[in-house]
Amino acid sequence: MTKKIVGKVLRGIRIILLVFLLALFIYNRVMLIKEKPLHEPLGQMVEVDGYNMNVYTEGEGERTLVFMAGSAIVSPIFEYKPLYSLLSNDYKIVVIEKFGYGFSDVIDDERSFDTIIRQDREALSKAGIDGPFILCPHSMSGIEAILWAQTYPDEVEAIVGLDMAVPSTYSEKDFSWKKDLLVNFLAVGREIGFIRLFFTDNVLSDTLAKNEKAIYLALASSKFCNKNVRNEGKHILGATDMIKSKTKPDVPMLMFISDGSGTGGESWIDALKDYASDLTDAQTVDLDCGHNVYEIRQEQINKDMRNFIENLNR
Repeated sequence: MTKKIVGKVLRGIRIILLVFLLALFIYNRVMLIKEKPLHEPLGQMVEVDGYNMNVYTEGEGERTLVFMAGSAIVSPIFEYKPLYSLLSNDYKIVVIEKFGYGFSDVIDDERSFDTIIRQDREALSKAGIDGPFILCPHSMSGIEAILWAQTYPDEVEAIVGLDMAVPSTYSEKDFSWKKDLLVNFLAVGREIGFIRLFFTDNVLSDTLAKNEKAIYLALASSKFCNKNVRNEGKHILGATDMIKSKTKPDVPMLMFISDGSGTGGESWIDALKDYASDLTDAQTVDLDCGHNVYEIRQEQINKDMRNFIENLNR
């Protein structure tokens, strides 16, 4: 008797779960259609390799700060706004949205880091934005910034790392089948509509207006962890090998370092500090916060960045 009751309860739970998933999937499909007007680009769309790539600019100044997105950042324009909005009154702000990010297209081509950098440079050129640049990478895009400075040193005036990755932050163990399973699970979750349950007003920065949060949710629901994001992750180790084969970049660097939460903990902090110690002109600043330093300690970063930038070439 007990087994029959348990069986009925389990069947009931399965039915409820299936109904919930079906309802969520249908709701998500309906909302994706309704949210299409929210995909109108904020920035300048330029054609790169036959696809549309978005470049956002704000502010004016003699120096150009290029913000580069960490892996799977849904909307770089809104993600880094808490920081760059404090800087745009004195500097020209540029936010590159790689393919698969923000308002840029999701494409079918490969996503190696040399390709990404080539596309970044072409997008900036077509948008009429000239260097040299102060690259401001967050997380994984630190690999891009380092490689950019090594390959095209005349284009990079300095690097300001927003808890940026360095070659030694990655190893083979970071790319196991478990991680592949996780990212594929997240992609399926986006298709079903689970992402809508996570990118709520409470999760997004308080500096964003209500309509900006709505756009962020629309982009997340349609693009989070898409194939471009997943594919670029497969090229990280190749990029770090390329970096190690070249001379370390000879550009001034200011590296803001989190407390390690949300990354690799102490190993993340040690990797960044070890990398900085081998450079000829690098400063590190410890921050008592998690990985998203640009929206938690933006006031301190704004102050330190300004001091660093104004002392370049002195």
